[in-house]
Amino acid sequence: MPEARVNGVRLHYELEGEGPAALVLVHGSWSDRHAWDAVVPGFARSFRVLTYDRRGHSDSERAEGGGPGSIEEDALDLAGLIGHLHLAPAHIVGSSFGASIALKLAVKGPRLFATLTAHEPPLIGLIDGHAVGTGVRESLMAVASRLQQGDLEGGARQFVEDVAFGPGTWDTLSDASRRKFMLNAPTFLDEFGEPEAFTLNVSALAGFDRPALLTEGDQSHPFFRPILDQIAGALPSARRHTFTGAGHAPHITHPGRFVRAIGDFVGQCG
Repeated sequence: MPEARVNGVRLHYELEGEGPAALVLVHGSWSDRHAWDAVVPGFARSFRVLTYDRRGHSDSERAEGGGPGSIEEDALDLAGLIGHLHLAPAHIVGSSFGASIALKLAVKGPRLFATLTAHEPPLIGLIDGHAVGTGVRESLMAVASRLQQGDLEGGARQFVEDVAFGPGTWDTLSDASRRKFMLNAPTFLDEFGEPEAFTLNVSALAGFDRPALLTEGDQSHPFFRPILDQIAGALPSARRHTFTGAGHAPHITHPGRFVRAIGDFVGQCG
């Protein structure tokens, strides 16, 4: 698998498809490029599709000193990889923490974008004081506490069931998926310890003049909705889309619908 040294770290990536435009997929916490496996074939019929392991995840390198770096460095990694592969302007799609990274880059480097799609960024700093925000922050603190005590499986299970996907989900995952969660758990713990990772200068999004799509699942945790409402109010050309019957990972649970929704959005903006 190819790799690129970008922003001081070695990133593993895959580039598939032969289309004239590039589609860049940015995965969330605990995961890696394989989170997108179900949608890459559909997207690759129309785009050059880039997936990669973010720094500190799976096959990519951790920052010097063992940490994953900051979310700002994640955004610089994304920019650097797009530049290294000559893909700009690209259609950039981020899920969960990957959406937070894409939004950070939208503020810093809007010219890298043809369009932006952000699915449920966990920017809980935007809803401090909101009852639903307090609840999810407490859940995340409990997850972090378990990880700090070395209980990687318990922390991963609690995150999956209390925050991301709902009760009983952990036991439905494959052994490989559970191992991946535990492998990448230390990077999540480092991310959670960085206050800037969970907030955003929303007003700065007013300068982003590219088409933007904000998506959510109607079965997701309710804390995502007020976050998306704030972002939608700041982006000049934001559209909204709800995946009915889906939760936090429609690219995994409903890949055909995910490909159609993003493909339709990009096509309408073309």
